Amino acid sequence: MQPEEIKAMIESSLDTEEVKVQGDGSHFELYIVSKQFEGLSTLKKQQLVYGVLNEKIADGSIHAVQMKTLTPQEKSQH
Repeated sequence: MQPEEIKAMIESSLDTEEVKVQGDGSHFELYIVSKQFEGLSTLKKQQLVYGVLNEKIADGSIHAVQMKTLTPQEKSQH
């Protein structure tokens, strides 16, 4: 699976301001900024993203994912 494919999946499923995907084969690093994350714990943010990727994780296309999930406000503080 290519990073561009994962980026497209996330962008089509979540209301994102910024998405970066790095990786190769089945190991990926995600950086996602979304208003949908407002008011959510880190775990809930990640569960939202895993919901988008679950089919590809289940079929083995994606093996490992590391992610940084931020709200626009959290991004502006970094």
